[in-house]
Amino acid sequence: MPESQLLDVAIVIFDPGLDDYDGDEQIYPEVRKAESRYMPNLLSQAMQESGAWGAVRVVPDPQRISDLIVTGRIVHSDGETLELDIQAEDSRGYQWLDKTYQGQASAYAYQTTTRTSYDPFQAVYNNIANDLFKAMGALRPKDRENVRLTTDLLFAQSFSPDAFAGYLAKNRNGVYLVMRLPADNDPMLERIGTIRERDNMYVDTMQEYYNAFGVEMIGPYQEWRKLSYEEAIALQELQADARRRLIAGAVAVAAGIAGMSSNDSYSRSAGNVAVIGGGYLLKSGLEKRNEAQIHVQALEELGMSLEAEITPQVIDLEDRSITLSGNVEEQYAQWRELLADIYATEIGALEDPGANRAGDSAATPDTLRDQQ
Repeated sequence: MPESQLLDVAIVIFDPGLDDYDGDEQIYPEVRKAESRYMPNLLSQAMQESGAWGAVRVVPDPQRISDLIVTGRIVHSDGETLELDIQAEDSRGYQWLDKTYQGQASAYAYQTTTRTSYDPFQAVYNNIANDLFKAMGALRPKDRENVRLTTDLLFAQSFSPDAFAGYLAKNRNGVYLVMRLPADNDPMLERIGTIRERDNMYVDTMQEYYNAFGVEMIGPYQEWRKLSYEEAIALQELQADARRRLIAGAVAVAAGIAGMSSNDSYSRSAGNVAVIGGGYLLKSGLEKRNEAQIHVQALEELGMSLEAEITPQVIDLEDRSITLSGNVEEQYAQWRELLADIYATEIGALEDPGANRAGDSAATPDTLRDQQ
């Protein structure tokens, strides 16, 4: 595929799915927050393996302008089940994907020879990557070129809205149309190109952080998921056993009380035994539930320790060093402000390439129809 048709992808850090968390659910916020950074990196790797994309980058927020933006929310995640809501939209505003993906892990996935080299839910990421590849393959070459062009103009508008106004317009469906093109030798556009290269370099450096984060997380995270898988199975068995014991105990107590009220001495004696036995079964069922709670607490402590093992990363740029310490969003926002300052300084007194700028290329009605 020609380079002019290769689309760059930005995968936004996933929503950890904690908005409705009330503290009573079996969700571990520390683990979820770590997963929200770890999982996009796995999806990025799955997409890169196809060789069908341009740069595939993990980014801290959806404000990043890219040919394709992928967002996701963690619906459910433990060692046994993974469920993700995934959306994808290109720079024109066309939605490529809005789908829920689910995967189940097997006990084999957590064997020593497997869990350090293969993610238990790799099939989920492969399925997402395959669906995105199919959506991209359905586009005509001209459509892919229009996506890239729209991205370029949106990036230019983000730094100089007035100077680059009028190049894009939205149709009634909210999709961007390219109305006209700036001249190839437009000096402001050339400077925008330089700014974009710097931004890409910064985001590429951020990938080193996310990659290092992933490598550092693999060991403790896989151990947590292995235990989580075992605990999930154990909890299911304990809860089922506890329910059986509680039901059996309640039935035995009820039968015993009925027997105790009988006038027959044998029945009264049997009733006493039934009450005692039923009480034991009830006590046993409650003890089983307490044991299950101990497992839950152990997982919570493990989740907290996992979060503690994730250390901040320092990335070095040409003119400064930036620490990414769990506040990547703010750091990236500061970087974007710096880029705006650089652009304002470099642009100087250059002429505004506004609507009447000579050399602009007008889009033809046929071109507009093609984009609709």
